[in-house]
Amino acid sequence: MKRRTFVERAVTVLPAIAVLGVPKISLGQELQAITLPKPEKDGGKSVLASILERKTIRSISPDPLPAQMLSNLLWAAFGVNRSEGLRGKPGRTAASASNSQEIDLYVALPRGVYLYEAVPHCLTPVVPGDFRARAGRRGAATAPVNIFYVVDLARYVLEGQPDRNIGDPEVQKSYYYVATGLIASNVYLFAASQGLAAWFHNCDKVNTAKEFNLRPEQRVLFAQTVGYPI
Repeated sequence: MKRRTFVERAVTVLPAIAVLGVPKISLGQELQAITLPKPEKDGGKSVLASILERKTIRSISPDPLPAQMLSNLLWAAFGVNRSEGLRGKPGRTAASASNSQEIDLYVALPRGVYLYEAVPHCLTPVVPGDFRARAGRRGAATAPVNIFYVVDLARYVLEGQPDRNIGDPEVQKSYYYVATGLIASNVYLFAASQGLAAWFHNCDKVNTAKEFNLRPEQRVLFAQTVGYPI
């Protein structure tokens, strides 16, 4: 079943829950969408203090993140920070080539995998079940949040595109690796500002693509694990 078909059958929007480290659900049980709280856009350490504190922390507690913290994290990573950006799209917190916004954030929580939709800032169901182990690192499987970075090559559109090389696979590769790095850096800085642990690493690309029901134009790139430090 294609991801969009699954979503159309499964989505039932719920009010934001207080804590997102909810138990696993049984196979066949529908996964429900999560409406995230409005992101808080102030607080935490300063930018310079966060840069000073930025580091990879691999020892991460299984304790769940509150809904507000997850909301703030995803907004900081790749949320909307202005209504109008290049080529008629909203502006995002991380840059992308010609505002292609080709990177999707697939968020693996204990009960299932969700797609982060920057508009309207919610988590859309992808597949039920605990797939955190696909992050491919010891300790990531029990961390509360694993973000999988997935590029959608279909968003590199030539029509109306000032970059005539955007259809070149090697050029695309340079674009989506840079875009992923920019988002991951936002996650690192947010984590440092809030006293969280963050860890950017490789992942199981083959099985993840199959289990997340990705299209041929989508490719799994990396994963990033986030939670409280131990």
